[in-house]
Amino acid sequence: MPTTETDTRQHILDTAQTLMARKGYTAVGLNEVLSEAGVPKGSFYYYFSSKENFGEELMKFYFSDYLATMSRIAGNSDKTGAEQLEEYWERFYDLQSYDDCQGKCLVVKLATEVSDLSEPMRLQLVDGTAGIIDHLERMITTGQHDGSLGADDEARTLAYELYDAWLGASTMAKIQRTPESLQRALALTKTRLHI
Repeated sequence: MPTTETDTRQHILDTAQTLMARKGYTAVGLNEVLSEAGVPKGSFYYYFSSKENFGEELMKFYFSDYLATMSRIAGNSDKTGAEQLEEYWERFYDLQSYDDCQGKCLVVKLATEVSDLSEPMRLQLVDGTAGIIDHLERMITTGQHDGSLGADDEARTLAYELYDAWLGASTMAKIQRTPESLQRALALTKTRLHI
């Protein structure tokens, strides 16, 4: 059990991320999150002002962790840009092919659902996905400069195209419960980047 206020708040967010990645935002009630987290029901509003605020904080937490991982990958100067991108896409593939292709990506799971429900959560998705595109652009630019990528298209455009393709492939993998669309996205990525 968490021992400090910060630990308890983080534990609630960790628990909610796991539940919502599996079930979605509206299908998971606050009582379920708190029960699963082992936190008294009456204490929720001590940590969050509303379920919408909670959802917004969940998205901030998710993207903070996700972008930290991308920074680690993009910051590895021992790897070429192509190797950085391969590590990122491999990780994306593994996360989305997890659990019968039900995945763990909250963007894939929650984007269409919460974009219509909550403007603050939608804006967190806008900011978070922009951060992902920024990191992809950085890795593509690195690969173009170090010669590990043969693509000469504009890096930001490529970043958008590839991320869009992977999000669509992830959705299809969830629908079909097979990684075939993810495999096609990987093949497309390699073709577009000339790696």
